[in-house]
Amino acid sequence: MPIQKQLSVFLPNRPGALARTCSIISEAGVNILAMAIHDTVDNAVVRFLADQPTKALLMLEQEELYVLEQDVVVLEVENAAGELTRICQSLAEADINIAYAYCTATREQGRGCLVLKTDNPERTLEILTR
Repeated sequence: MPIQKQLSVFLPNRPGALARTCSIISEAGVNILAMAIHDTVDNAVVRFLADQPTKALLMLEQEELYVLEQDVVVLEVENAAGELTRICQSLAEADINIAYAYCTATREQGRGCLVLKTDNPERTLEILTR
């Protein structure tokens, strides 16, 4: 699961746009595993991981939505102070830029999930799994 296809969908920043998009995906039997939304005044970029990214991509394109597909690194990480610092420092030392990231964990979870978009996913994975 370390390198996965992430889909980025460009939507109008309006009520119902995300609901429609999620409906298209779920009605196709595709499960969204992670999601991050970045908004601007008029538009939003919805980035997500799905259990069937190719199927999700086809369904969204069929609805004439603008979708990009990127490789991202997905890692389980310790849910502890300093873990993200260690990851970011390791990548900085290897001269790998983090374009963006998103992660989640609850206080009760010992591990969380981190999604990284870098300029070199294969090298990122190599460095972080040492």
